[in-house]
Amino acid sequence: MSENLPPLIQADDRVVLFDGVCKLCNGWAKFLIRHDSGHSFKLASVQSPEGQAILGWFDLPTDRFDTMAYVEGDRLFVRSEAVLRVVGQLPRPWRLAAALRLLPRPLRDWCYDRIALNRYRLFGRYDSCLLPAADHARRFLDGRT
Repeated sequence: MSENLPPLIQADDRVVLFDGVCKLCNGWAKFLIRHDSGHSFKLASVQSPEGQAILGWFDLPTDRFDTMAYVEGDRLFVRSEAVLRVVGQLPRPWRLAAALRLLPRPLRDWCYDRIALNRYRLFGRYDSCLLPAADHARRFLDGRT
């Protein structure tokens, strides 16, 4: 592994970090598992040791989670850019949503922030991180491999 890459990340890895206690965020992870037929993405909750290590490497907060993060190799994307980069790599019709990149980033991020900052109130939260189902475990970043 290169010193220029975050911990546990290989150069061609694509990792989606999500809030493991947020019901909306868990829905996003389940959506990716269902629609990422090419298994292009790995998932990690921000509360997991793997997620914490990656957040720390990018100097992001490890105790509060205001945004989804997406990592491609050594590059970090957050907020609307993270979401649109991910959906742009999914099969049709989902990739068409990437056309929202035509909107100015400040507008996209403002809309993203309204949802992100109110996600627990709007969608709820779990008391603890949900564990992946056995048949989905291989889709999650695992520090043991």
